[in-house]
Amino acid sequence: MCLFAALTTAMILVVTGCSTAPIESSGESVDASATLRSGPQTAGLPSADVVPVTTDPQVTLPVTVPSVGHGTTTVSDVSRIIAIDRNATLSNIVFSLGLGGKVVGRDTSTVFPAAANLPLVSNTGHQLNAEKVLKLNPSVVLVTEGTTPSQAVDQLRNSGIPVVEFTSERTVASTPTLIRSVAAALGVVPAGEQLVARTQSQIDAAKRAVPDPSGNPRMAFLYIRGPRLVLIAGPDSGADDLIANLGGVDAGTASGFTSAFTAVTAEKLLQANPQVILVMTQGAESVGGLDGVLALPGVEATDAGRARRVVQMDETEVLSFGPDVGQVLDALAKAIYV
Repeated sequence: MCLFAALTTAMILVVTGCSTAPIESSGESVDASATLRSGPQTAGLPSADVVPVTTDPQVTLPVTVPSVGHGTTTVSDVSRIIAIDRNATLSNIVFSLGLGGKVVGRDTSTVFPAAANLPLVSNTGHQLNAEKVLKLNPSVVLVTEGTTPSQAVDQLRNSGIPVVEFTSERTVASTPTLIRSVAAALGVVPAGEQLVARTQSQIDAAKRAVPDPSGNPRMAFLYIRGPRLVLIAGPDSGADDLIANLGGVDAGTASGFTSAFTAVTAEKLLQANPQVILVMTQGAESVGGLDGVLALPGVEATDAGRARRVVQMDETEVLSFGPDVGQVLDALAKAIYV
């Protein structure tokens, strides 16, 4: 599920309420072979910027490729690219393919140094601004099925600009397929295969960094935007897949929460009783840092709270599921396990 759509649904549930089935804490300890770090941790990527797999990708055009929900799209020119999605995944892929020099605009999630000075084409709340896009005269626009508002996407399509729409699904396993799809749409299939090989190698290396057996520690991903907006991730949030690949059990899903993101109360957090809490760095900052996270209602009484076991990672990295997903897993694994 697209993170934006999941969070939008969660906002509604904050108002209307959400029913969850009670569940008792298992009380099981982590396997002795997997030792969890105690105390707050910060995970980060080796480089703050995108590292292209090549600086001179072979481009073969025109290409006709699938566009989710819209049949096919023909791309004949990639000299002026704009890539838009909630977590900067598409723009990360474009730059990683070696086409960063051809990108002419960015969304609000695309903040890595190589793209930071490009003009913005989305508004607050990640809403696409069609007029800003059209002003930049792109030769191709990449979006996801979760890009909003849909009327703005239609406006671009109706203007005659090739718009290629990709799935909003973001998982570790689906990342190579997404990379190949973007590479095919931009006519750089060989570079796509190079990037897939690098990404898969990093994913495999990260999985080796996870203890086996891991002990299946319960991990909760908390989405925080100030003390009055704290959501716990659950099924189809993306965080559940991340946690599974880290050798953990998603505490939200295991506690019976059925929404991708559910508003947290102290009672619900105790019900989930995570041994590890994952947060976005910007979310932690909105409540005063990692100490502020540990002071949130209910956190102190959880296993994670008692061990002060909170791991933060930048919001542009942790749930992007792009070419850096292997490095994300590796950084988190090293922050979670001794």
